[in-house]
Amino acid sequence: MRIFSKKSLGVLLRRATVIASLVSAAFGASSCSAGGGNVAILWTDRPEFAFYVKYFNATQDRYVVEVFHHDFPAQRLAERGAGGNAPDIVVASWLQGASSRGFFRPADSFLRGDDSIGHAFYPRLLDKGNFGGRQYLLPVSFNAPLAVFAEAQRETVSLRTLGPLTIGLPEMRELGEGFNQRTGAAFTRMGFSPTWDDGFLLMAATYYRASFREAAGPLPLEWNSASLVRAMDFVHDWIAETNSGVRATDDFAFRFFNVPPANMLLDGRILLAYMDSSDFFTLAEDRRNRLGFRWIAGLAGKWETIPLAECAAYLGLTGSGGSPRAADAFVRWFFRADTQRTLLERSHKFRQMETSFGIAGGFSALRQVTEQVFPQFYPDLLGKIPREEFFSPAFVLPGDWPAIRERVVLPYLGERARRPDGDGLVPLENRLADWARMNPAR
Repeated sequence: MRIFSKKSLGVLLRRATVIASLVSAAFGASSCSAGGGNVAILWTDRPEFAFYVKYFNATQDRYVVEVFHHDFPAQRLAERGAGGNAPDIVVASWLQGASSRGFFRPADSFLRGDDSIGHAFYPRLLDKGNFGGRQYLLPVSFNAPLAVFAEAQRETVSLRTLGPLTIGLPEMRELGEGFNQRTGAAFTRMGFSPTWDDGFLLMAATYYRASFREAAGPLPLEWNSASLVRAMDFVHDWIAETNSGVRATDDFAFRFFNVPPANMLLDGRILLAYMDSSDFFTLAEDRRNRLGFRWIAGLAGKWETIPLAECAAYLGLTGSGGSPRAADAFVRWFFRADTQRTLLERSHKFRQMETSFGIAGGFSALRQVTEQVFPQFYPDLLGKIPREEFFSPAFVLPGDWPAIRERVVLPYLGERARRPDGDGLVPLENRLADWARMNPAR
């Protein structure tokens, strides 16, 4: 269950209008037919690349890149292959899955020699594009989970955090309990509930190292069952003991969640809200200036680890594309720190930052850009970017993960969070088996 939408309809409509005009401009810059040796085709699920390609095409006259938007490029590759009007470049989420990664040619050449760009990436993100000792995919952008609060509550939140930048789930629970307030039997204030956003339940499972990942067997996924049980038991106890049960929690949501969570934070109705970093940094500036955040992190030995969102964007070069030189030129141009700084400057100038965060909707996979350039455009990040070893990327997931996530995993987690010990619940294994039978072409 989602109590609130991630983006308002107005924001989506404005963004669609901007992107449509950019795509038109990008296509209009092409003077060659698609498939020519100097014309590269790019498939993406990130509308920001229409803007990036337009700028690339305008900065030189040797190559042209043409953009085609697909909601799920990984699935399109698996279903149609890369023949015919094949792309040269694909930028999207979930490209690492076995059904799609075979379409890409090695990108090791970008990581060797005097002009190597390998040192520029966050190493753990780069590793997720390496298979069998060869680099097939290059990381583009990523997002991380945040616990957001009103600046008026900063001192309260700072009393129960892992460190100056992070907060753990037990601390969120303890803070929420102290904030809860009743009038009679009903809550009039509630610190936080895991059931306000199913995405939080998935993050909690990742936090407890349930480790959802692609499976080679008949089921599309495998995971650590004991860790998933621990995560859901913690969530259920949080709801039952801290928030007086599912009924009280749902009643509070029904009564008060008719406005965005940022408004509820500022009104003092809730203490914490869960947000993806891309959502937080596209809030209206006047609202965001009155909010603070902590990275949600867990302890792994002596280190804190921040479980990154599973939808990180990667770039791959296909083996069947018709314009490898044009594709390589675009890749080397895009993965330069000065290029991405310019793209951020132009995004700021044309007010695209109001609806799209950072580079391709997230933090840049280039360390220098995220650590040194982002704070110049997002002052909230000054002194608040964790060391690179804190970031823990998601495991490799199948190309059809978006469908599995929405139709199988999230419904299961939502039901499990509300039932002690999973009584009467159809096991996740059974749900996945049913889904696999209904989708034999996967």
